[in-house]
This record gives sequence, structure tokens and C-alpha cells, in this order.
Amino acid sequence: MIEMRVMGIALDTRTGSPIVVLNDKENRKALPIWIGSAEASAIIRKIENIPSTRPLTHDLFIDIAKQTEFKITKIEINDVDDQTYFATVFMYNEKLQKEVQIDSRPSDAIAIALRADVPIYVTVNVLATGLVSTDVEKDEQEAAEFKDFIQDIKPSDFEKLLKKNFESDQ
Repeated sequence: MIEMRVMGIALDTRTGSPIVVLNDKENRKALPIWIGSAEASAIIRKIENIPSTRPLTHDLFIDIAKQTEFKITKIEINDVDDQTYFATVFMYNEKLQKEVQIDSRPSDAIAIALRADVPIYVTVNVLATGLVSTDVEKDEQEAAEFKDFIQDIKPSDFEKLLKKNFESDQ
């Protein structure tokens, strides 16, 4: 799992739909997720610290968690099926020594994570499906380094490595 953070909200130029953009800690990879307008508004309100006179849905969720003595610990964006993403909100009650996992849309989970100030994790299979590079220059440098490495490797290098691993297992 990779920890990600909210980079911001963008608009799809073709459809006008909002997109939440998550970035890895190194700002090398981005995961765009298309979301609804209400969720985009909730995320923007939190990012820009825009107050609300009444609790919004995600604020209500946080308040219910606190009143029931559950602490939101993290969220995971853990699956994708035909461009539909799935997420889970993790909560823990110390008195009960109980963790609960609540199925969620990623947009709601992200809005909750921002309000609870908890990490956002994305599984490798989700990243493999939707990740976009944001540092093409660094990617090209790493590809060139790998290509140089591959060109210099010989079959006998693998034999040495296998022998070393075999000896360490015994």
C-alpha cells in the first residue's frame, strides 16, 4: 500500500466532471478519480478551510464516530472495477478493542480522511490501473539506468545470485 495525499480538485475538460487528484509523497505519481460535484465541494471546503453554518454530511460522520468513541484511523482505496473505485474507512474503539471497516465511495472516504486528518492509502492493484506519471524526466532517467544495468548483466550473474540465496536459506 502506498500513502497518498490530496493534491486538489480538477475538472475534466471534456465532461466538466470533477476529479480528485491524489499524489504520492514524492509527487512522482498521480491517481485521478472522477467524483461527484457534492463530494468535490466537500473536499474543496476542507482544503480551503471554508466554514459551514451547519454540519455537512462528512462532518456529521466525524461527529457520530466521536460520540460512539470510535476513532477514524485511515482510509484505503482498495479496489477498482471498470473504472469504479472502492474504498474502506477504518475506525477503532479503544474501549471495545474493536476495529470496524466501513465500505465507502473513495470521494466520501477522502472527504472524511481530510476532516479526521488520517492517512489515505491506495493498494498496488488500484495504482497499477489508474496511476499517471507526473515526473516524466525522472521516469526516463530511471528507465535509462535500468537499460544500462540490463545491458551489463550476464547469465553467470544469476547463477551467483541463486547460489548465494540457496546458501543463505540453509
